[in-house]
Amino acid sequence: MTLLDSLYSLAPWHLLTRLGDAQILLPAVALTLFALLARASTRRLGFIWMALIIVATVITTASKVAFIGWGIGWADINFTGVSGHAMFAAAIYPVLMVTFFSGRWRGADRWSIALGCALALVVGLSRVKVGAHSWSEVLAGWAVGGAVSAVALALSQTSAIVLRPIVPALLLAWVAVMPFKLHASPTHSYVIRLAVAMSGNETPFTRSDLLHPARRQNALAC
Repeated sequence: MTLLDSLYSLAPWHLLTRLGDAQILLPAVALTLFALLARASTRRLGFIWMALIIVATVITTASKVAFIGWGIGWADINFTGVSGHAMFAAAIYPVLMVTFFSGRWRGADRWSIALGCALALVVGLSRVKVGAHSWSEVLAGWAVGGAVSAVALALSQTSAIVLRPIVPALLLAWVAVMPFKLHASPTHSYVIRLAVAMSGNETPFTRSDLLHPARRQNALAC
């Protein structure tokens, strides 16, 4: 049994994958941004992070719309678009963990970033395990989201991030509790509607169409 197989057998993947849901992470981001933008010492990080998340969201959505609407994908690597869960997790958790722990003890930045990356890793693994994405899509999500966190933290003074304890406490409670409370995010269905409306096709392209294009042609012919 490989290391990945061992991880798969131990983890409740359907629960862990919820940690990448936009409806869980974006409210956490909003609260964090409010706290960052309220202070001059952390305002730069807040603006940079917010702008980069918006850019990453546009890239991710565009990749999904391109495939669902027009079938633009890469069959050889089973790629139908950037994984949104992996992207959001990689873009948000490292910065979120820095806001939790930065400046509270020596070396906190290094460990908090490592913890955020570990959470993003788990979310990406969960997307493969639950059958939502291929490895190429998860890797793309990690790359796009990881670039957001890396650039935001590199261009900011993390030593200045010392938020009031109530902010990390609220964030921790939200991220810990909401996966049990909220239903699965409907964002993917919205993307499908957008893609179909933009392309004018009656039906969306699917992974099966990418991997077995002859089947779609036969179905349309009928």
